[in-house]
Amino acid sequence: MIKTGKWIVCRFPVFFLRTGKESAILYIMSREKKAVKKPKTKKKTDYYDYSLLAVIILLTCFGLVILYSTSSYMAELNYGDDMYYFKKQAAISFGCIIIALGISQIDYHILTKFTGVLYGMAAILMMLVKTPLGRTANGARRWLNLGPLSFQPSEIAKIAVIVCLSYMIVNMGRKIKTLKAFMILAGSGSALAFLAYAFTDNLSTAIIIFCITMGLIFIAHPKVKPFLIAAGVGVALIIIFVMILSSSLETSSSFRLRRILVWLHPEDFASGDGYQTIQALYAIGSGGFLGRGLGNSIQKLGSVPEAQNDMIFSIVCEELGILGGIILLLLFAYLLYRLFFIAQNAPDMFGSLMVSGIFIHIALQVIFNIAVVLNLMPNTGVTLPFVSYGGTSIVFLMSEMGLALSVARQIKFKEPERLL
Repeated sequence: MIKTGKWIVCRFPVFFLRTGKESAILYIMSREKKAVKKPKTKKKTDYYDYSLLAVIILLTCFGLVILYSTSSYMAELNYGDDMYYFKKQAAISFGCIIIALGISQIDYHILTKFTGVLYGMAAILMMLVKTPLGRTANGARRWLNLGPLSFQPSEIAKIAVIVCLSYMIVNMGRKIKTLKAFMILAGSGSALAFLAYAFTDNLSTAIIIFCITMGLIFIAHPKVKPFLIAAGVGVALIIIFVMILSSSLETSSSFRLRRILVWLHPEDFASGDGYQTIQALYAIGSGGFLGRGLGNSIQKLGSVPEAQNDMIFSIVCEELGILGGIILLLLFAYLLYRLFFIAQNAPDMFGSLMVSGIFIHIALQVIFNIAVVLNLMPNTGVTLPFVSYGGTSIVFLMSEMGLALSVARQIKFKEPERLL
């Protein structure tokens, strides 16, 4: 310190102190301010969504337990092995979890180099279903046999439309607002939806592909009002269409149109086309709130045909009650929440749109499946993700989960440095 008359010039930064008590107090305050530092910089921390991984494993395990309970009687009757369906699904499920973990370690941006190949491959494989390579099962020609592999190519189309449209939207940038961009995007997605319907005779998958397409465009488009108007007009037209056709459906030879009639009046077709729906409702009603108990279902003993497939939710409600059904729905809700979180925090637009497409896909399948079981909509044949029996479905679902985890792995959260 340098003394100059009444003032003491302190060498500490920017302080000129008076003599006496004031100088001592201000000196102490200056030292305290130097000791407490505010964080100046932030460092990035790596992130991995273990919560998403946990709910995937929980849903898979829940599905395997319910699958065994649902299918054991018919598996013993038809194949002499009560674990026939369980063993196949368990092997595929846990193998696919490992594959999903492997996909999560790959940079998802590599897909941008193969979007055209993926789109073309999905289209070609669906067309091959009409060739001798196609296989018919349960009255529907939707499978493709390629050597030892047998799968539904329409499942590949779901991933293709998610990845390809996400890439196209990112490349369009601000041009997304134009009518031309909308037509290109809608046309690209609708083309795969049409192929799914025309070559695999799978209307439900075609609807899901189309809804994913419109959902991604809606997310990326800056205007909301046109979509709300279009949705309102679409719902009104569907209601009018059903009301007009309901009087003439009885004489129709189209099984899809007759499904609408069964949906409207299932009790009139209890011994025919409405048998499965009626038995599923009986199963839900007999379970009550707490259920009959795991393994104690009566309707699975042949009353509900192919109960391990798209009607498995009715057996969940019969054995575990409405409470068990609510718990399963909460697991799906948490899965969707984690996907929403990843989409919101993705490092770029491509990753965000891709996870949003996965969100739309899973949400639609859950809604469609449960709505059919509760007879809130006509039968669509859509399976319940992670729970219904089906190797193709679980393979591509786990692939989508791997992509979501890959996007999550590249999220960087900024955290303040510790105070000294």
